[in-house]
Amino acid sequence: MRVSMTLPIGDWQACGPAAKAAEEDGFDCVQSNELKHDPFAPLAFAALATERVQLVTSVAIAFPRSPMIVANQTWDLHAHSKGRFAIGLGSQVKAHNERRFSVPWIAPAARMGEYVESLRAIFRCWEHKEKLNYKGKYYNFSLMTPEFSPPPQNLPLPPVAMAAVGPLMLKTAARHADSVRLHSIATREYLEQIVRPVLAEELAAHDKSFDHFEITGGGFIATGPDAATVKAATEKARYRVAFYGSTPAYRTVFDLHGVPDLGLRLTEMSKAGEWDQMAAQIPDDVLDLFVARATYDNLPAAIAKRYGGVVDTVSIDFAQGTPSSVRRAVVAEIQKIPSAFQGFQTAQVANA
Repeated sequence: MRVSMTLPIGDWQACGPAAKAAEEDGFDCVQSNELKHDPFAPLAFAALATERVQLVTSVAIAFPRSPMIVANQTWDLHAHSKGRFAIGLGSQVKAHNERRFSVPWIAPAARMGEYVESLRAIFRCWEHKEKLNYKGKYYNFSLMTPEFSPPPQNLPLPPVAMAAVGPLMLKTAARHADSVRLHSIATREYLEQIVRPVLAEELAAHDKSFDHFEITGGGFIATGPDAATVKAATEKARYRVAFYGSTPAYRTVFDLHGVPDLGLRLTEMSKAGEWDQMAAQIPDDVLDLFVARATYDNLPAAIAKRYGGVVDTVSIDFAQGTPSSVRRAVVAEIQKIPSAFQGFQTAQVANA
């Protein structure tokens, strides 16, 4: 199993040192998210401070950005990290697209599929000098002059990851992407009964397999050196479960576990602005469906129970001040958990 960590993206000066420390402690990748801050710039600092770890956006919101803009950002990060960047993309939900980003919400799964296809067409144009001629229903790219075409990198083309929750987006990810980044509002049962069967069928239909298709995330991890720290991290996760559970698009997970009324109640509370009261609606038995919680010494076993055999990569944020020796030991134990993923099967290096 691979292990990732989230960069402190609110502080650019801290991103390089944090990434370097993660690399030294054996992490496989570092990631940035798009909540309050831009997800691309922090990874540039991480790229220049490291030599081995993979860098990934988890995730950048796709539809407000043209694929050409994302292609440029991806190309630069991939070049300056010497081939270690993977672009993680997500559609977000209707309300955020229309009301926060002011972009239309039209056929999100189909558009995400074309988004990834057009990215790959742009990459091939730049790396292999193919004529740019992507024509889809939602995206069309047919102009690329030498002045705007970056030079080939002589590297494998950047892997593309897609965020997915429901079956339609999961199928799209399996068909078009190299990795699926699962939402935190997921349980082991949801992964076993919904996610993996959908992915397996779609991968097989397109001559792909889990050997080269990464599954990341799908829940929360609450950990620390002692019970008090774990409890504090657990309460943060409780709020996140309530927050995400209030979104109608994520309610199917509650439905699977026979608590549909909980999702409806959380949605009504969010509409009423009762954000500070929502966490109390999540009982411990529901919370444990979503969260692997344990002190450092028991964390590998808790992750194996919660994620083993269904997920390839997990993200762990250690408590501030955790000694490097402890982080290194915990990461090494988690990496012993078996995983099907053997690496990305990206396009061949140009001129190889």
